[in-house]
Amino acid sequence: MSMHRVLTTLGCALTAVVATAWSAALPSQPVRPAATTVRTTEPAATTVRTHDGPVRGATHDGYRTFEGIPYAAPPVGRLRWTPPRRPAPWSGVRDATRPASACPQPAGEVPGGSTDEDCLHLNVTTPDGAGPARPRPVIVWLHGGGFTTGAGSSYDAHRLATRGDVVVVTVNYRLGALGFLAHRGLPGSGTFGLADQQAALRWVRAEIGAFGGDAHNVTLAGESAGGYSVCAQLASPAAAGLFDRAIIQSGPCTGRSDRPFAPSSVPLSTARAAGADLATKVGCGSTREVMACLRRVHVSRLLAHQGIDQQPSYATPLLPGDPAAAIAAGRFPRVPVLLGNNHDEGNGWAAGIVQAGHPVTPDTWPGVVASFFPAPGQTKAIVREYPVHRTDGGPVFGAVIGDANFACPTARTEDLLASQVPVWRYEFADEHAPPLTPGTPPFPPGAPHASELPYLFDLGGRPRHLTAAQHRLANTMIDYWARFARTADPNGPSSPHWPRQTVLSLAPDHIVPTRTTRARHHCAFWNALG
Repeated sequence: MSMHRVLTTLGCALTAVVATAWSAALPSQPVRPAATTVRTTEPAATTVRTHDGPVRGATHDGYRTFEGIPYAAPPVGRLRWTPPRRPAPWSGVRDATRPASACPQPAGEVPGGSTDEDCLHLNVTTPDGAGPARPRPVIVWLHGGGFTTGAGSSYDAHRLATRGDVVVVTVNYRLGALGFLAHRGLPGSGTFGLADQQAALRWVRAEIGAFGGDAHNVTLAGESAGGYSVCAQLASPAAAGLFDRAIIQSGPCTGRSDRPFAPSSVPLSTARAAGADLATKVGCGSTREVMACLRRVHVSRLLAHQGIDQQPSYATPLLPGDPAAAIAAGRFPRVPVLLGNNHDEGNGWAAGIVQAGHPVTPDTWPGVVASFFPAPGQTKAIVREYPVHRTDGGPVFGAVIGDANFACPTARTEDLLASQVPVWRYEFADEHAPPLTPGTPPFPPGAPHASELPYLFDLGGRPRHLTAAQHRLANTMIDYWARFARTADPNGPSSPHWPRQTVLSLAPDHIVPTRTTRARHHCAFWNALG
């Protein structure tokens, strides 16, 4: 296999690995919450009545959780690859004390993976004191994972809920081929996962008041593929009116499919070609009823043959245009946006590729660059802009990945948005952030992709070890995020001032606005390169 093919395939595979680099406390087998008879001794604080039926959650120190609540019918059988439908109501009290199954995906974040298509569930974390009489702002969180892996229940949101005094909803949505398959004549092609997210937002508007959330103050937030999902929902006419603010973490709206690390969308025609290829691989390509055949294929076989890289499709009814073009043209709701990226986004991928046996040296550097930027003339220009010396190949490679895929696209996204809506931009810059993966990397990773997440969530239900200074940073970030959700402005008396038109650098004991981010002087280069 050529160097180009090896590195490109490895880079795409690491996209999901880096974004979901922890083992979550999720069930590897399907879990069915059972309906039971209402008990007269059940504490009222843990039982909430929704339009579909009552759910019983769990009480904790300062907060309550309600897990595995269905927001849509199981997309199984004839409902595979159809838009989400309302769930069937239940008569007894549904147990909501543990998460339901993750959506089908390979092993990784979810131990053993998942093949359970009955996965369209969400989880609610609500602080004590929140109730219909005193509703709190709501943050709806869309997980990352390259649109192939991840689960809402990987994100323990109790710190965000209690310190921020907000209600947090984490969402499962269809992934991989089950979420983004496109085929001629199939309504909803390429956007089933995005449609799931919209169904969850409609559930929030209708139901969150019973959990103590303010249905009229909803912030849609996400990281990586989840962040790009927020971009897609901004650009989707069907999502208009479903949320009031947006938080985009490491998922810039100007992501491009020819850059394999950051999430992006693809034209419907491209997605249809990938769908036809999948149908052929699983033995359905030559049948008369291709979709009927595909709906009979076992999930494990679909997972084995789906592409490593997955993206939503545009030029579709749900997503009429590329989100970048829609935002540039002003075709999005005028909601305030908080967005940003990490200082060393690309270092995780660069380290993984180096550890896989592909060292970056002055001699190999042109070939590595050509593997990811094969357009004529690009390789020489990038090698000149980012020279590799004897010992710095890994970090230089990481800088190229980070600048091209995240930092500069985030700056471009800010430019497009800021001319039309209030925007606050950050750069997470804790160079000693706790690692998300085991082992010793070949060079110091700094603040790589997803490293800001442990400051907002306990990933997989297990808190990372943070120093006292990092705890202060985590508290400050939660304060910013929660105030933005509450008032559309992250500023408040307890945190350093965050001016618009600057980038707030987030590092322990060094939270300062700046105009000189690490990648700033390279962005003109990437803009000119095209």
